[in-house]
Amino acid sequence: MDSNEHKPQETAGGKELDKSIDTTASTAEDEKAVKSDTDKEEQEDVLQEIDQENAEDAEDSDNEKRHHIPFLDYHAMSMENLVGELQRLVKNEKVQAINKHVNSIKNEFDLKFQDFLEHKKEEFVAGGGNEIDFRYNSVTKRQFNEVYKDYREKRDTYYRNLEKQLQDNLQHRLALIEELKSLVNVEEDINTTYKNFKEVQEKWRNAGPIPRMTYNDVWRTYHHHVEIFYDFLHLNRELRDLDFKHNLEEKLKLIARAEALQQEPDLGKAFRELQTLHKIWKEEIGPVAKDQRENIWQNFSEATKAMHTRRQEHFAALEASFEKNLEKKNEIIAAIEELAQRVADNHKGIQQQIREMEALREQFFTAGKVPQKSNEDCWFRFKEAVRGFNRKKNSFYKDLKKEQHNNLEKKKALLGIAQALKDSDDYDMATPEMKRIQNEWKKIGHVPRKYSDKIWNEFKEACNHYFNRLHKERNAEQKEEYANYDRKNSCLERLRAFELSGNRQKDLSKIKEFISEWKSYGHVPYNKRHINSKFNKIIDALFKKLDISKQESELFKYGDKIKQLAKSDNNQRAISNERTFIRRKIEESKSEIRQLENNLQFFSNASEDSPVVQDVIKNIERQKETLQTWKTKLKNLNIMENQLVKGLEVGEDSEEE
Repeated sequence: MDSNEHKPQETAGGKELDKSIDTTASTAEDEKAVKSDTDKEEQEDVLQEIDQENAEDAEDSDNEKRHHIPFLDYHAMSMENLVGELQRLVKNEKVQAINKHVNSIKNEFDLKFQDFLEHKKEEFVAGGGNEIDFRYNSVTKRQFNEVYKDYREKRDTYYRNLEKQLQDNLQHRLALIEELKSLVNVEEDINTTYKNFKEVQEKWRNAGPIPRMTYNDVWRTYHHHVEIFYDFLHLNRELRDLDFKHNLEEKLKLIARAEALQQEPDLGKAFRELQTLHKIWKEEIGPVAKDQRENIWQNFSEATKAMHTRRQEHFAALEASFEKNLEKKNEIIAAIEELAQRVADNHKGIQQQIREMEALREQFFTAGKVPQKSNEDCWFRFKEAVRGFNRKKNSFYKDLKKEQHNNLEKKKALLGIAQALKDSDDYDMATPEMKRIQNEWKKIGHVPRKYSDKIWNEFKEACNHYFNRLHKERNAEQKEEYANYDRKNSCLERLRAFELSGNRQKDLSKIKEFISEWKSYGHVPYNKRHINSKFNKIIDALFKKLDISKQESELFKYGDKIKQLAKSDNNQRAISNERTFIRRKIEESKSEIRQLENNLQFFSNASEDSPVVQDVIKNIERQKETLQTWKTKLKNLNIMENQLVKGLEVGEDSEEE
């Protein structure tokens, strides 16, 4: 770019001209001046931006490829997708062309991973862990670090190799500038000098890239001395004018192309082409005549300014869309905060809310970019809202986990009982206990998932083992019970046919034989047990005919039961169980008598002829008779036990008692 084509001019003395201030200038003129200064500042900004981009590209032509590498919405990507995109860039693109892409990816990955790590730490602490002991090994983070390390190594190697070449090229260009300076005021044929000038220009074009920080200064210096040479060339006006004409034609073409870029729909493509036009203007085309330099540069600057204005409008529209995205994200954050205020108190409800949370997170990440000034605050509020929900969710599951461990201990206790009883032969004791622990198991809630199947299978196996044995045993017993039923049914038919002879002792003896025979047959099937009541009913009727009281008949039948107890294989245990049973019945009778006597006190003012009072008195008498019967049974049981201890045969004496 011509050194004087976009710089303020100085006076011959090197000082700015004094300017008097017109205090009577109109407001409109002031505003016009301010607007002009603003336009110049904007123009300088866009020129500076273009110069910086060109300086970066000049360092390595492959840098220009960065404009053609898609700049994706990394904010909307998951950590896994960010790793995949980083791998693709490092593998397929020039390392010097992806710096901005890699930095954006790393920034987004670090934010997301930090959020992810904090979430895992909260879960660890919520599960009872100590924060200082928290460690988390992330495969995704390790993969990212490996790819990023590979990128840095490639980048560092590239720039180490590039640095020496750039410095060599810089020294070569500076030498060419010195050579150019030496062409002025030489005492030789002007045509020879001009030929040497063209050779210097050709060498300059092929001198290679130089460091970007020196690019603009070196080019300005070069163009400055090119202009000096052309001023020196006034001795050969024909050669100079021919070059000026050619340069003017080329620069007019650049201006036309810059103006035509206003119609290019792809703004990014248009700006990159404008950047290329500036590069050509600066690097490939020489100066024009002095009287045209300011005008032609102004025309090119106006086209550049128009493009700049279009870009500004585009960015303003983008900023407006970013503001809308911010509003949408704020609504999503509010929805997450509202969700965090109503966290459910049950697993099913929380699982549904977790799905709602994931949907809101997805909406947040796909809502688009927000203004840069609001990005950090928006991201912080989003993380805090999500973390607020997670804290309450984790608190619920921490309590649930504790409850599940308590449930596990309860089920382990029941499992221990089941395993202790599964081989028991005491079915009368074990069966109700096994049924009880099965019902208890159903009432206990969930246990931790990793133990659930194992402990259930062990418990089920123990229960199945026991009940399979029980059913096998009962199937055998059932056959015997049906045989007992047939024998008892035959006994019952003979009892029905029996008639009293009138000889009391003989009749009692016969009834006793029926009772002994009946007792000897054992249990009948459950659904046939009514046969016992039929037998007892006939026996009671016969006792009544023999004028034997109910109490006497009970004791009479009990004498036969005592004999059965004495003959049992484990008679001591059977006698002990029977004694416990009788004592419980005695206590129940005493309790009932006390209750009835207490009730009778409420009728202290009532007449003894009152039906209610008479009914209570009769109940008391019946309970006393029952109590006496149970006491007598206990006495007879003790007598029988003493006989067993003495080695005597249990016989008639105990029955008569």
